[in-house]
Amino acid sequence: MTRPQTARKKRANGVESRQRILDAAVEIAGERGYEGTSIAAVSTKCGLPASSIYWHFKDKDDLIAAVIERSFETWLAAVELPEEEEAGTPLERVTAMAANVAKSLVDAPDFLRLGLMLALERRPAEPRGRTVFLHVRDIARQKVSEVVRTLLPDLDEDAVRTLTTYAVAGADGLFVQREINGDDVDLVAMFELHAQLVLEAATRMAARNRG
Repeated sequence: MTRPQTARKKRANGVESRQRILDAAVEIAGERGYEGTSIAAVSTKCGLPASSIYWHFKDKDDLIAAVIERSFETWLAAVELPEEEEAGTPLERVTAMAANVAKSLVDAPDFLRLGLMLALERRPAEPRGRTVFLHVRDIARQKVSEVVRTLLPDLDEDAVRTLTTYAVAGADGLFVQREINGDDVDLVAMFELHAQLVLEAATRMAARNRG
């Protein structure tokens, strides 16, 4: 095997190993939470030695941060408002976006599940995973604010902040409800309803501003 082929194979093996480690960390953290997750448990789950995990990640906190970042990328791709020609009215556009966001959370819930665990905890030394979650959450808030401004440009910044806070908090609550009750909660339908109610409130606020 030539040197370039060998290098490519090593890179491919490295990427595959990293994904296996992240997948195992998701399972362990989902079952045991942050405190119950350990490098030893992840090693057993993925079938790779601890030395391989430490080759990719500095420590457990670095690993959890990487899990949150990977899942967040999937979620962020869903927070896109469809163009008018694709979805039609503002109501149809925001409903379609909400459905996509909910589906992304059903498929890849690790960003929010692990992130909320860390965000609600306080430690003398803040874990990197918590810092990463708060950072990516700020990006998410900015995306939601952009959607509000796009649909209702008449709103002032105070109204945009209020609606963004309300939209994100409501989404958190619906996600937690599904985590508690499982498939009894249709997350897609709940997110669609939530988005429609937020748009209705935003429309009323914009009308008051114009008046």
